[in-house]
Amino acid sequence: MDNSNSHVDLIREAFHYKSRFEGSVMVFKIDFPVTENPGFPYLIKDLALLAQTGFKIVIVPDVNTAQAMPFVEMAAFNAATRFMTPLSGSRIDAVIGNFIRARGMGVEDGINFEHTGLVDKVYADSISRVLNLGMVPILPCIGWSLCGKPYNVSSSEIALAVAAALKAKKLFIVSANGGIKKETFILPQDIAGRDDSSMIRLTPKELEALLENLKPDTKDAALVKLIAELNLALKAVRCGVDRVHIIDGREEGSILKELFSNLGVGTMIYADEYESIRSLQNHDLPDLLRLLEPLMQEGILVRRTAEEILEKKSDYYVYGIDGSVHACGALHDMGEGQGEIAAIASDPLYTGMNLGRHIVGCLTEKARKNKMKRVFILTTKANDWFENLGFKEIPPESLPEQKRKAYNQSRKSKIFAIEL
Repeated sequence: MDNSNSHVDLIREAFHYKSRFEGSVMVFKIDFPVTENPGFPYLIKDLALLAQTGFKIVIVPDVNTAQAMPFVEMAAFNAATRFMTPLSGSRIDAVIGNFIRARGMGVEDGINFEHTGLVDKVYADSISRVLNLGMVPILPCIGWSLCGKPYNVSSSEIALAVAAALKAKKLFIVSANGGIKKETFILPQDIAGRDDSSMIRLTPKELEALLENLKPDTKDAALVKLIAELNLALKAVRCGVDRVHIIDGREEGSILKELFSNLGVGTMIYADEYESIRSLQNHDLPDLLRLLEPLMQEGILVRRTAEEILEKKSDYYVYGIDGSVHACGALHDMGEGQGEIAAIASDPLYTGMNLGRHIVGCLTEKARKNKMKRVFILTTKANDWFENLGFKEIPPESLPEQKRKAYNQSRKSKIFAIEL
């Protein structure tokens, strides 16, 4: 692929993600070392660009101080102001507000935590009103009690509570660590990684297993910090945040690269939306045929008999909800590093849940883990739908030999593929 085509693909990918997440709430927890980096102004410009484009941005700055409460307040609001000033320079209105109600930690095991507090309530309605006005709320690491007493509250706790209360689609942990690398952690071989050994994505279960088997060296401050970030990411997805991204904020453009591309530059922890997707069982066959039959009658899908499906049962997957099958699909290994996604069908009553999209995503991920280089589909009616998922049209000549021989010329199916 030449550079011009590569650039076009990147642009297409960016527009895809823009349309998918535009208007979504995204919380950015930005650690102290990042604000001291020479590239910090560029990071703020990128956040401003997102706000201008229609994303709802919430910023939670971190501070680096162990001083008394008055100095913590000063440091917290100084940090918040450091974000507000460059945002104003990009003509983005920002608000520093008392959006967090806190309560004191009190005394634990004989230790008086004095001015250290915990999040008691997030004033989500107030934050939402600010966001709906096109403004960016900035939340310093301070919370106030019902009586107006200030408490020093962890920025991680604030970010977690705000992301959960606002039902944020994404939480970005912008730090000086930049995600997980194989040389730091012992990871399964099938975990998706980049050439530089950094991890692209992990499910909560994979991250949980990683943390359970980890014995950190408490003398390594960077590792201890990264483990804290991973624990925060795990808590966030368990609280309902769809995606948590851990990125190195010192890398120019890291937020945009992570948000608008498949591979990104950090590590994404994603809520396992595929947990409801499982292998086909014999007792699922009637439900599967119920989903396929209308599409086979219309000629949208190639007709398959129950015997043909059972013959390749291990290739089929279903989306189960409350014990019933409401979507299905298959992944056939066609050799030459290519897999065919087929038999995609979903219950029309569940259209709003995008079950077909989830099935295709799951099958694509399975193909990636099986070291396939490409997945393709044949379709006569769903061209637009697959293109919206990122598939691109390819000629029949690029199919693996096994599929080329079986290609039905009379159907004149279009072929679309995604490179893995």
